[in-house]
Amino acid sequence: MTFVGAGVETVLKSDGSVMPLYALKTSFAFEQDIRKSRFAAIAAPVSSEEEARKFLAENSFADANHNCWAYRIGVTYRFSDDGEPGGTAGKPILQAIEGQAIDRVMVIVSRWFGGIKLGTGGLIRAYGGTASECLRQAEKQQIIPTVPASLHLAFSDIALMDARLAAEPAITVCDRIFDAEGALMLLEIAEDECVRIAAMVIEYTNGRSRLTLPD
Repeated sequence: MTFVGAGVETVLKSDGSVMPLYALKTSFAFEQDIRKSRFAAIAAPVSSEEEARKFLAENSFADANHNCWAYRIGVTYRFSDDGEPGGTAGKPILQAIEGQAIDRVMVIVSRWFGGIKLGTGGLIRAYGGTASECLRQAEKQQIIPTVPASLHLAFSDIALMDARLAAEPAITVCDRIFDAEGALMLLEIAEDECVRIAAMVIEYTNGRSRLTLPD
């Protein structure tokens, strides 16, 4: 069975505080044997449903009895039991993702049946536990909330500001559009750094340019 639904962009802890979200830096694989069945998990960062579908097609094992999976991208999530009893595979994988507050990720857990039935509870623990351990060992980084911004620079300021922007980990230059007077820089800026970056722009351009942020 496959399900589609909406999740949340922040994770609330039991005490009401917000848990930061994380993303995988790169793909990671983990496998283990449980009562003669082999469970192999692979997790990877994905940024779109199309990318998730491609990852599934490229990393499913044709000889496995089941290739169960889940992904979460922002408010969108999907999961599949791929022939296992309903609720015993895809949902536990998704719960492993959400339990570790990871976003923009897909996890596939493939199973080769070893001849011993695990039962409903055993399958839930096997799929969820394999996914959880894979994600636990994978290298992660915190997702920093960003806001879009724009900055128009005169030709005389482009070289200096290019160097300054490149040196700022809080800034991503998404595009630049040249015109008769200079260049329009389209940026993504860490939400909590906007005030500092805006002041930096004024300082380094002697007030000739100002950062434009959404209202």
